[in-house]
Amino acid sequence: KKSLLLFGFLPSSITDLQVLLHSLSSCLDHISDSSPGFSYRELWSNMAAPNAPITMKEVLTLPSVGINQQFITFTNVTMESDKYICVRETSPQNSVVIIDMNMPMQPLRRPITADSALMNPNSRILALKAQVPGTTQDYLQMFNIEAKAKLKSHQMPDQVEFWKWITPKMLGLVTQNSVYHWSIDGCDSEPVKMFDRATKLENNQIINYKCSPNEKWLVLIGIAPGPPERPQLVKGNMQLFSVDQQQTQSLDAHAASFAQFKVPGNENPSTLISFATKSFNAGQITSNVHVIELGALPGKASFTKKKADLSFLPDFADDFPVAMQISNKFSLIYVITKLGLLFVYDLETASPIYRNRISTDPIFLTSEASSVGGFYAINRRGQVLLATVNEATIIPFISGPLKNLELAVNLAKRGNLPGAEDLVVKRFKELFDQTKYKEAAELAAESPRGILRTPDTVAKFQSVPVQAGQTPPLLQYFGTLLTKGKLNSYESLELSRLVVNQNKKNLLKNWLEEDKLECSEELGDLVKTLDNDLALEIYIKAQTSPKVVAALAEKREFDNILIYSEKVKYTPDYLFLLQTILRTDPQGAGEFAVKMSHMKGGCPLDINTITDLFLQRNLIREATAFLLDVLKPNLPEHAFLQTKVLEINLVTFPNVADAILAGSMFSHYDRPRVAQLCEKAGLYIQSLKHYSELNDIKRVIVNTHAIEPQALVDFLGTLSSDWAMECMKELLIVNPRGNLQIIVQACKEYCEQLGVDACIKLFEQFKSYEGLYFFLGSYVRMSEDPEVHFKYIEASAKTGQIKEVERVTRESNFYDAEKTKNFLMEAKLPDARPLINVCDRFGFVPDLTHYLYINNMLRYIEGYVQKVNPGSAPLVVGQLLDDECPEDFIKGLIISVRSLLLVEPLVEECEKRNRLRLLTQFLEHLVTEGSQDVHVHNALGKIIIDSNNNPERFLTTNQYYDSRVVGKYCEKRDPTLAVVSYRRGQCDEELINVTNRNSLFKLQARYVVERMDGDLWEMVLDEKNEYRRQVIDQVVSTALPESKSPEQVSSAVKAFMHADLPHELIELLEKIVLQNSDFSGNINLQNLLILTAVKADTSRVMDYVNRLENFDGPVVGEMAVEAQLFEEAFAIFKKFNLNVEAVNVLLDNIKSIERAAEFAFRVEEDSVWSQVAKAQLREGLVSDAIESFIRAEDATHFLEMIRVAEDANVYDDMVSYLLMVRNKVKEVKVDSELIYAYAKIDRLSEVEDFILMPNVANLQIVGDRMYDEAMYQAAKIVYAFVSNWGKLAVTLVKLQQFQGAVDAARKASSAKTWKEVCFACVDAEEFRLGQICGLNIIIQVDDLEEVSDFYQKKGFFSELISLMESGLGLERAHMGIFTELGVLYARYRYEKLIEHIKLFSTRLNIPKLIRACDEQQHWQELTYLYIQYAEFDNAATTVMNHSPEAWEHVQFKDIVGKVANVEVYYKAVHFYLLEHPDIINDLLNVLALRLDHTRVVDIMRKAGHLRLIKPYMVAVQSNNVSAVNEALNEIYVEEEDYERLRESIDLHDSFDQIGLAQKIEKHELVEMRRVAAYIYKKAGKWKQSIALSKKDNLYKDCMETASQSGDHDLAEHLLVYFIEQGKKECYATCLFVCYDLIRPDVALELAWINNIIDLTFPYLLQVMREYTGKVDEIIKDKLEAQKEAKAKEQEENEVMSQQNMYAQLLPHSLPAQPMLLSLPAPPMQLALTAPQPMGGMPLMPPFGMPPMGGY
Repeated sequence: KKSLLLFGFLPSSITDLQVLLHSLSSCLDHISDSSPGFSYRELWSNMAAPNAPITMKEVLTLPSVGINQQFITFTNVTMESDKYICVRETSPQNSVVIIDMNMPMQPLRRPITADSALMNPNSRILALKAQVPGTTQDYLQMFNIEAKAKLKSHQMPDQVEFWKWITPKMLGLVTQNSVYHWSIDGCDSEPVKMFDRATKLENNQIINYKCSPNEKWLVLIGIAPGPPERPQLVKGNMQLFSVDQQQTQSLDAHAASFAQFKVPGNENPSTLISFATKSFNAGQITSNVHVIELGALPGKASFTKKKADLSFLPDFADDFPVAMQISNKFSLIYVITKLGLLFVYDLETASPIYRNRISTDPIFLTSEASSVGGFYAINRRGQVLLATVNEATIIPFISGPLKNLELAVNLAKRGNLPGAEDLVVKRFKELFDQTKYKEAAELAAESPRGILRTPDTVAKFQSVPVQAGQTPPLLQYFGTLLTKGKLNSYESLELSRLVVNQNKKNLLKNWLEEDKLECSEELGDLVKTLDNDLALEIYIKAQTSPKVVAALAEKREFDNILIYSEKVKYTPDYLFLLQTILRTDPQGAGEFAVKMSHMKGGCPLDINTITDLFLQRNLIREATAFLLDVLKPNLPEHAFLQTKVLEINLVTFPNVADAILAGSMFSHYDRPRVAQLCEKAGLYIQSLKHYSELNDIKRVIVNTHAIEPQALVDFLGTLSSDWAMECMKELLIVNPRGNLQIIVQACKEYCEQLGVDACIKLFEQFKSYEGLYFFLGSYVRMSEDPEVHFKYIEASAKTGQIKEVERVTRESNFYDAEKTKNFLMEAKLPDARPLINVCDRFGFVPDLTHYLYINNMLRYIEGYVQKVNPGSAPLVVGQLLDDECPEDFIKGLIISVRSLLLVEPLVEECEKRNRLRLLTQFLEHLVTEGSQDVHVHNALGKIIIDSNNNPERFLTTNQYYDSRVVGKYCEKRDPTLAVVSYRRGQCDEELINVTNRNSLFKLQARYVVERMDGDLWEMVLDEKNEYRRQVIDQVVSTALPESKSPEQVSSAVKAFMHADLPHELIELLEKIVLQNSDFSGNINLQNLLILTAVKADTSRVMDYVNRLENFDGPVVGEMAVEAQLFEEAFAIFKKFNLNVEAVNVLLDNIKSIERAAEFAFRVEEDSVWSQVAKAQLREGLVSDAIESFIRAEDATHFLEMIRVAEDANVYDDMVSYLLMVRNKVKEVKVDSELIYAYAKIDRLSEVEDFILMPNVANLQIVGDRMYDEAMYQAAKIVYAFVSNWGKLAVTLVKLQQFQGAVDAARKASSAKTWKEVCFACVDAEEFRLGQICGLNIIIQVDDLEEVSDFYQKKGFFSELISLMESGLGLERAHMGIFTELGVLYARYRYEKLIEHIKLFSTRLNIPKLIRACDEQQHWQELTYLYIQYAEFDNAATTVMNHSPEAWEHVQFKDIVGKVANVEVYYKAVHFYLLEHPDIINDLLNVLALRLDHTRVVDIMRKAGHLRLIKPYMVAVQSNNVSAVNEALNEIYVEEEDYERLRESIDLHDSFDQIGLAQKIEKHELVEMRRVAAYIYKKAGKWKQSIALSKKDNLYKDCMETASQSGDHDLAEHLLVYFIEQGKKECYATCLFVCYDLIRPDVALELAWINNIIDLTFPYLLQVMREYTGKVDEIIKDKLEAQKEAKAKEQEENEVMSQQNMYAQLLPHSLPAQPMLLSLPAPPMQLALTAPQPMGGMPLMPPFGMPPMGGY
């Protein structure tokens, strides 16, 4: 079995292995060898050896990539080359799966419906075939998958039975009768018929169709059922067709293949065909392999026909070849049979080499693996097998076991294989000794691995003497080597030495161009004596850098030295090179120095050294240019050089230095030194920027005549605030008027840094109010500082800007009003409006009025009151009164604003000054006008009161005055008038106060009683009121007796009650109730009198009870009880015959049971005895209480009596009581308690008798009660009587009667009973009885866990497991039993757990068992349970958290593919990344449809393992995810895989295109830079793309880009570029490619200027032809339009002539108007003209000339 494994064969079972070994042993005895020296027995023995010449390996299995087994058939699977496998699926939906063999685990699946699909052998082009519905015709299509476009299509007239890619450009189509070829080229090309099928191939299944490499020979292969005597042996038929001769030959063959083989003596390779046959004739089976040459030419060496046997074992007698592949690399023939046998033959000799079975499943498809010289095979199981030559063992295998030395040598030479070295050397010596120098040379040239290509061989040929008239053997040797390939270094040197000696330079050039020589330094030195350029080329190829640099220096190509040195990482003597260039080309030396500074790794020379070289020769400009370029990074270590370059230019070229400083290029130079030089050079602003001392700055800054003002302002902004202020002071000192504008501007711009206060002080210091005005004018609008606003007002006033002062005082809200008012008054401006604004806005109206009055500015007073603020008129009037202004002026002022005047403040102002009479006329006028303003009437009332003009009438009749205001005014004048006013307005508080102060208590009492207001009463009767007693006296004596209103009396009584004045209330009520009054018999007042006495004076209560008759007895009695007046209450209840209430007072309040019993004997009422009994019961007199209840015959409280008797344990008395009660009522409780009482006094016989008597006792409850109190014997009697088997069983358990308990439990059939009996048996260790009970319990799901817990708490684990295992066999066994047993196994016998789970997985409560496994940490079992329960998220998490015990790759893939939580996917990715990175792609492929590819890429990028998932990213790139595209592009860039990068860019456009282009546009690989240009082109960045292509001389790309851009300028600029570069061919080509974009005048001008008319002439001819054609069309259209117009006009004339009655009078024709001959305008659209092809010149006929048709 191990030996068979070495050959890739593993039998599927022991039976297969036994059959195979038996077949081997039997066949070895019967097979005769047909080839001399070859033994099949040896072959089979060698097959099992470890040195097998052919190795087999499984590349992949189709099911592993998602292919269903049913689609792995000959009709569904195609493999046209070693690049792609194509599978056609029809379920669950029609689709085509394309498997790239470079990425087999990432198949591309597309929803396509077709009958067959073929992938092109080389490119991503898919051919599809589908039958046209309802016909027998097939519809063919070709699609470019990369471009996502259909290339071409065709509908075949017949059904295509078989088709195949016979070349990358050609499809072979086989119909029922014919064979066609369909080329991929040409959009409209149709299939071409090649030949008709031979008659012999009718009704055959076509299995293959091939063409020879030169496409001159075609072969069609089919199979058919065997002869009738052997139908199971399939017959093969082959039809060979010659394209040149158009002839067909039919042969018997099952498989065939073409090959090219070079026959010795024939310079052209021969076309060979090899085919395998197996036929049945005359009862014999013949199997052969044939190799013959096709189309051999007469006179040329030809291939001799070969034939070999195909030997099948007896077990494979009906097997037949299904495929043949020929390895061009090794010239081997592979014959593959249907049952998996492989035969290997040598192509040249047809010698058999190897045979083995490579597959136990039938093989139906093979394909050549050209890169490794093997083949792929696919069997029915879906295995994709790769057979390759074992290069290390095949030659020893052939020369050893096969003993075919000649074949070993030839194969080693053809395939450059090891293992034949000794044979080749031996053969070479033989040929050399035989003077066969030509054959020896050929052998040496073809020697495997170049073992004879050594100096010894050359020496041998040199040592051979040259024969006269013959070619020297050495030249023969070199000639043979040159024809075979490339010479090595030693051979190249020796051959070149011969050529140089003969001065044949052209031979060397040709050999170098053909890459026949291996370059070396010695070869270059040799050739240098002949040609320096040729030697330079050799040095470059040999990578001898010193020699290359020396040669370039000799040619003065210094730029190329840098380019070359940087490219090959070589360091020449740069100092010498620079000095050399300086002597002849200073400008070039500067450029060279700059390029040196840009070299990778830094400048090779010291920068100071280079600078000194320039300065020594006074090359200031060159030195400056060099240093500016070098010092661009602005590094600290370049401080000296920065200073140096500035010093040089400040002395020689100040303007250059100024530009350098202005550009802020440097920051590390010597600033003080540069500042001094700038000052000397007159660059004051630069010197200011560089000085760091204040004195220096002050010295320079005064040169304002030479400094731009704005620059100076900007500089001041860079200083600190203190320095800036000092500088501005200096400027004001030197020239205050001239520099004021600069100072103002600086303060404006930098006021926040300098401080506004400091700026103000600066201007004030120099008394520059003008500057202060201009500065604050820009700042005041943004400031909220009161001082700023004041200063601005002050500056405006002092500079005469009165309007600005008025505006600011009117609009600003931030100035100090007091300060501004004082300033304006002191300033005494001629215009008072600013002062008016301030005083009016901020409440200084009196000050304003005083100022205006004393300054005789009465006009402004009138204007202010009338126009500005009439509301301030009262204040103005008040101030005028204070200033003793004449009343006439004041009255006139008031009248002028009468309608706008506020009366209240005006009255207030006049009243304060006792000048109210001044307003009499004004107020009367308002009243006359109908004014109802309260203030008007208040003022008028005050005047009437003062004048004593019948004020009572005004106070009582006027409706509009305010009572409080007028009353207040009257208080000091006449309090009675105030009371009148307050009464009218119900001003309670004011009235009380005025009457209190003036002792008007009678008025107050009458008012309070009449008001009947609770709040007023509360205020009057408040204890804090010092006048309360006087008011009460007046109320009792005067106000209330006078009242006849019950409401007023009630209100007063309530007020007294609310004020808590009981004594006063009693006094009041006695006067009302006990004395004869209208309210004496009022029941409420009597109740109130007694209740008030109860609260305030208890000594009067009994008197009131006896004297009064009309009060509410029950209510008053209860109130007396509440007041603890128990005797009074007892008297009240007795007076009203309330005996129960009376006895309750005796019992509950007086606490005298004796008086109560005496009272009960006296009244003899049952209800009274009941109350006494209850009281006795409360006092614990149980027996007395029982006696009282019996007297009362009261059975209502039997429940309480039973409870109390039980507590007192007086069951004897209780029996008597219950017997009395039983006569009254029929209650369950009574009978039950009677039985219980009998039991308590141990009268069990009475119990039995009573039970037998009729009763309503609840025997069950009684029995339970006896049981609870351990009266088990009595309980047993009751339970037995009522047949309560459950309780009886428990009772028997208590009595230790377990067997009886089990019997009772069986009768009870109750789970609870079973549990109680079971637990009791277990406690007593009666496990047998306990198990009997337990089996009856565990069948109940709810009770199972309780039983399990009980057993486990007791520690009886084995007994519990035994119980559960017995329960599994119960008929009513349920899921809980299986689950609980699993839990028990998990806890106590985990070795049985997994078996239990697998056996009963469908009967388990999986969640519960999951928790148990989790607790016990059984991770493998937990994972299995999660899977069974479909909790794949938890299963995956468990596997990842406990991978050592739970992880298994195939299982985990199945789990993770079903999880619901997306986060689990990414946890799985992290898990595989950490623990199983080698198979992470397999996991990702499973999750590809569910993952967020961007997130996966981010995870791997952060982990630093992005390359690890490259196969996955390639597989999902079809989704066009930006992150995936960018990651793959990044990998392709790092791997320099430009082909895949370009493919990725074409197919997937979601990525940062410009970023990628910028990244690779400087890549060292030209193809990478070409991709960058391609990206720019796709992104529409035409100029960048063309510029990049120009750098790499990719002129074709330039032209294509320009053509696609559609930009005339780009195309024409490209033409100019080609002319400037001398690329005339490119110029001509560009005219063709960009034909549509290039304007003829531009092309003609360029051709004329650059004398390239001949290259431009074809373009011009085409332009002329195109334009003349257009003109012809225009003229033709114009003429046709004229004809149509003329015909229409003639038709209209005829119609008019018929309609016109005078038509006969008109002339026959009128003269036509003159018409100018001109060309018609071009039509807007030519709908019928064919569109021109995009992107280039129209197709031209042969020889580049268009057809010259006539005009």
